[in-house]
Amino acid sequence: MGKNFVGIIMIVSLLLLAACNGDTEEEQSLEDQETIEQEQSLEEEPQEDPDPTEDDETIEEGEEGETLEKGQDEETVVLSLEEIQERYQDQEPEEWGEWVTGVKTRIDTEDRVIALTFDACGGAYDRALIEYLKEKEIPATLFISGEWIDNHPDTLVALWENPIFDIANHGKDHKPLSVQGNSAYGIPGTASIEEVYEEVYGNHLKIKELTGHASKFFRSGTAYYDEVAVKIVEDLGEIAVNYNVLGDAGGTFTANQIYESMVQAEPGAIMLFHMNHPDSDIAEGVKLGVEALLEEGFEFVLLKVYMDKLQ
Repeated sequence: MGKNFVGIIMIVSLLLLAACNGDTEEEQSLEDQETIEQEQSLEEEPQEDPDPTEDDETIEEGEEGETLEKGQDEETVVLSLEEIQERYQDQEPEEWGEWVTGVKTRIDTEDRVIALTFDACGGAYDRALIEYLKEKEIPATLFISGEWIDNHPDTLVALWENPIFDIANHGKDHKPLSVQGNSAYGIPGTASIEEVYEEVYGNHLKIKELTGHASKFFRSGTAYYDEVAVKIVEDLGEIAVNYNVLGDAGGTFTANQIYESMVQAEPGAIMLFHMNHPDSDIAEGVKLGVEALLEEGFEFVLLKVYMDKLQ
């Protein structure tokens, strides 16, 4: 009976041991299965897509804490007056005129394109000229002075809103641009670095305030510069642009003279006219020239379309 009892004890022990091992293996199996299911769940769980409009609405912080929305007219960070004074205070200009170093006068292209540019110097407005350009959808870059803006603020905004026009900077007070007071056509120029800064950037801000548009091109009053002043224009985020076709000689050309000057133009020409002489022949002459050039297969373009090809 003692042997039987020992045998029973051994059998029970083996059964208990087997049961314990079985429970351990089953628990491990369950744990492994749960791990697999969790991993599959993570793999199958859809990742959150970024907002598809995020690129358009991302807010970026400027160097001076400004916030700019992508898609808006992001303005180039410009040097301060103090930085510009420090950079140029010891530089003496060696050039003076309309074609000094740094001033762009043509488009470097073989495309049969021409850029029409119109200066608004004083307060008058050649409405007939602009209406013709609008009617025929002829693109033009308009260089607007501070005085003209003060006299026609609503018109400036309307012109900017028309896609055939681009608004450019013609100086706050329509002065020749000089760091030492040079004159042109009897008009005294800016006399210091500070006055150059105010002439360029003062009007830049005036245009920006009314249109929300940061002008990219500058032409000085009389189109005269020294090369140091041109460098300052560049530091203020603009490109100095003159011309290689004198379209109306300050509003003194007859309609036929304007026509003759236009039809001699070559591809890539930049033409200079005025939009503040309503009593002149400019509107009629431009009409004759534009129609003749269209017949010759030329296309009229905005300067900003060929910004990288300006020379």
